[in-house]
Amino acid sequence: MKNFHQKPTIYVGEVNINVKDLEDALTFYTTIIGFQVLEKTERKAVLTTDGKTPLLTLEQPVDVIPKAEHMSGLYHFAILLPTRADLAVFLRHMVQTGYPLGAADHYVSEALYITDPDGNGIEVYRDRPSAEWMWKNDLVEMATEQLDAEGILAESDAKWNGLPAPTVMGHIHLHVADVPKAEEFYTKGLGFTVVSYYPQAAFLSTGGYHHHIAINTWQGVGAPTPPKNSVGLNWYTLVFPEIEARDSVIRQLQQLGAPVTKEANFYVTKDPAGNQIRLVI
Repeated sequence: MKNFHQKPTIYVGEVNINVKDLEDALTFYTTIIGFQVLEKTERKAVLTTDGKTPLLTLEQPVDVIPKAEHMSGLYHFAILLPTRADLAVFLRHMVQTGYPLGAADHYVSEALYITDPDGNGIEVYRDRPSAEWMWKNDLVEMATEQLDAEGILAESDAKWNGLPAPTVMGHIHLHVADVPKAEEFYTKGLGFTVVSYYPQAAFLSTGGYHHHIAINTWQGVGAPTPPKNSVGLNWYTLVFPEIEARDSVIRQLQQLGAPVTKEANFYVTKDPAGNQIRLVI
């Protein structure tokens, strides 16, 4: 199966979110979701699955406030498991813990949906082989159908031992204020291609993936940017295959009038809804 989370695609690498209580959040993300702690300070924890690659960072601002409704920001980040058997092990673990979850078959993938104790959305999914995806007029067919939970559980009876090492950040789904404006930013600025539409939503990718990024106005058209100290998304990274590809995108963003600043060894931009993106190599 093709790997859509390595060169030459541009893909989501790491997500950074605010939480109300770091210790409570860590308990959830290690015992329920299955991350390992890579680094930890008093108000920050970097989480991994392979012991070296940061996938999710939790931060607790001093003046943190709860997640507000009807704002732009994170709808969910999506953790991609290597195989259907891995999804079986995770699903059985979730059933055994009794933690609430939703589920859906999207044709291209099979997904479980969880909300962390602070209201941050999480998807844990596995992809069907890309050869099985159905495309028409350059758009991939996706839907929301009932998940075959029994079929998934039959794939493996292995003991749960946290997220598998090859797990990656599969995609990110964002609330925005205006889908057409955000679509212009992600296509003409960042170089993504629209691969699917849904009511009040668009799905974008590079390299023919079903989506690395999704955007929606389900919190309302014109939804404002949340305060910096709010629970929710701080930033996420887009990983570029080489410096030249990133430089090209930076020029495109500047031509659009999008903000671009250099920090340390990465660049920072924001989509029109205020979602912050770090452009890394």
